[in-house]
Amino acid sequence: MNSGINYIKVESGLNWDDYFMLLAMITSFKSKDPATKVGCVIVDSNQRQVTMGYNGMVAGIDESKLPWGKDKSVPLKYQKYGYVVHSETNAILHAPRSLEDCRMYVTLFPCNECAKLIASKKIKEVIYLSDKHKDQEGTEMAKYLFDLANITYRQLIPNERVMKTMEQHLLTLLQEAL
Repeated sequence: MNSGINYIKVESGLNWDDYFMLLAMITSFKSKDPATKVGCVIVDSNQRQVTMGYNGMVAGIDESKLPWGKDKSVPLKYQKYGYVVHSETNAILHAPRSLEDCRMYVTLFPCNECAKLIASKKIKEVIYLSDKHKDQEGTEMAKYLFDLANITYRQLIPNERVMKTMEQHLLTLLQEAL
């Protein structure tokens, strides 16, 4: 057998971090939140997705009876903040097994409430896309809690090459489908 025939050196266009962050970004599209769509993917040490989640109202209830607005001049019961379940919490709630030593990919840095759950589940690393609330007390508290729990956290922004490659790939797929 000629070992040179049909053997081409190939490699993935994505590393694992880019791949799972892109999955978290895609997951965020499921959110109905008109202001902030957040997605989360949790993976184990074997690069296997364990669970995912996005921010939304409590599953199984009539969402039309709950507010999506975020006007803080009205009581909490008339704001989305009193009812929305964050993507990280949804992912943790739907996990089929232990999350110990897993990595979390999330499109927005976790709040202090989610950080408590992340630390309690012994997730070892949080990789986030945006830190737009970095100056808020809740974010500072989350980082402090992660530091105390020895949870590493780092920002990941997919590079332009990855985004361009994905765009071209999606356009090719769409053109082939038509």
